[in-house]
Amino acid sequence: MKKFSMVLIFVMACTTISFAQKGNFALNVTGGYTFKERVKFDAAYADVSDGFQYGGSLEYFTSAKQSIELSYQRIDVDFPLYAATGVQKADGSGSVNYILLGGNSYFGKTYDAKAQPFFGGGVGVGIVNGGGESATKFAWNIKTGVKINTGKAISFKLNAYLQSVISTFGYDYWNSWYGPVAVPDYATLLQFGLGGAVCFDFPKKK
Repeated sequence: MKKFSMVLIFVMACTTISFAQKGNFALNVTGGYTFKERVKFDAAYADVSDGFQYGGSLEYFTSAKQSIELSYQRIDVDFPLYAATGVQKADGSGSVNYILLGGNSYFGKTYDAKAQPFFGGGVGVGIVNGGGESATKFAWNIKTGVKINTGKAISFKLNAYLQSVISTFGYDYWNSWYGPVAVPDYATLLQFGLGGAVCFDFPKKK
């Protein structure tokens, strides 16, 4: 999985750099507040704390209303583990990191409208660090908001986002006509947040 994630990150970076060399791109400095979430296992659960999320993205505009975006986001969290009965089994702290490649669609009557609603999303990897260990898993996000253009090189975004890391953590066994069948169990971290970005815009296609 680690080799796959490194290859994916490399391909994302090369693709985005090749786009950026053509111009018409934006560098976004992002931040937001991500709310607390619970991850359920078979006989236990972990409460992933809320906190400030920060990162950045490089956004290439294929047209005035469409873009491709490579993003990195990080949130430092606590995630104590509890038994299903509610008894705490272990403490935990670390971080959740998202490296995603996706795109955005902007809506508005004109290219230079002061406010441009947008919708976007991406897929990639989520890297969960804690206890001196690291796990790299499949991740995705979706977001919606509005971009506020100032008529200058700097603009702003306000948005809501939903992001997730999905991981297998074991197997359940089911009886069938052919004997026991192993079915993987999945744990899903699903995080909701509110945030924004300061966007350093370079000339875009009209």
